[in-house]
Amino acid sequence: MGPPETDDVLGPGWVARTLPLRPDALSRRGAPDPVATLVHRRPDADHPRPRTAVLYLHGFVDYFFHPHVADALAGAGYDLWALDLRDYGRSIRPGRPANEITDLATYDEEIDTAVGLLRASHDRLVVMAHSTGGLTAALWADARRGRGLVDALVLNSPWLELRGSTFERTVLTQAIDVVGRVAPRLVVSRTARHYGEALHTATGGEWDYDLAWKPHGFEVRAGLARTVRRGHARVARGLAVDCPVLVLASDAAGPDDRWHEALLSTDSVLDPAQIAARAPRLGPDVTFVQVPGGAHDLALSPAPARERYLTEVRSFLDARVGTRPERDGGA
Repeated sequence: MGPPETDDVLGPGWVARTLPLRPDALSRRGAPDPVATLVHRRPDADHPRPRTAVLYLHGFVDYFFHPHVADALAGAGYDLWALDLRDYGRSIRPGRPANEITDLATYDEEIDTAVGLLRASHDRLVVMAHSTGGLTAALWADARRGRGLVDALVLNSPWLELRGSTFERTVLTQAIDVVGRVAPRLVVSRTARHYGEALHTATGGEWDYDLAWKPHGFEVRAGLARTVRRGHARVARGLAVDCPVLVLASDAAGPDDRWHEALLSTDSVLDPAQIAARAPRLGPDVTFVQVPGGAHDLALSPAPARERYLTEVRSFLDARVGTRPERDGGA
């Protein structure tokens, strides 16, 4: 099943597979070719692998470090695999700028590769994605409608619109569209540190992850901003994703520019009201669920919001994918 596996940073039982990708403009100028990384837990020889795969896509300046999500899904009969996209997390290579892209459709190559591998070994496939990954996954699924590649989308706080003022969503967006084309590496903003610091164990949080791969505060360049805003415009016009879609978000927004006590009980990165407003435009079969007290990454919320999120995901998959008669022979 493709390239060899190696032991993963998540520890015993976890393995990673490097997926070679086509040379790009950077590699043609002397940088290494891009790669993506597919991560999963090594199957238990005493138990058959579940027939439904869940492919996880991370957000901006992010990577997969969520084994508790894999555990929760495995307990319900779902087999989680995670994809670190090119130039993110495990896929960062010296000589290639981390966390940069000028066209979200570039990620289609590694998503298609991972989907092909999982489709060859599983009966059903779900794509689960967070934040910018949620936007990427929705655009990918829309572009591949009619092919039967994905049985459901689960979008955890997907980035479907720009949080900010009307000026930022109109005049500034028009300026970014020009600047992002002619000067894609120009730094136009920087992500705030506060949410990440609230998450990480080194600053009092619950989660231990690699700060080289998920630093607190990171430059946002014009090329990325341009392609994200173009993706937002496509969502606003309406997509036609042809599988069931579950969109989940916190029930409240929190300030994104300062420390506050509700950093992990509100979405302090995006605006859940915008997510709720845009969700119906993803396709004809969209379910929206609020998670009270949820953080931006609902999977990293404190209990009980985290358990509520995972319960909602499992219930949706059980109802719409896991036991569908046409795929399971009436079971």
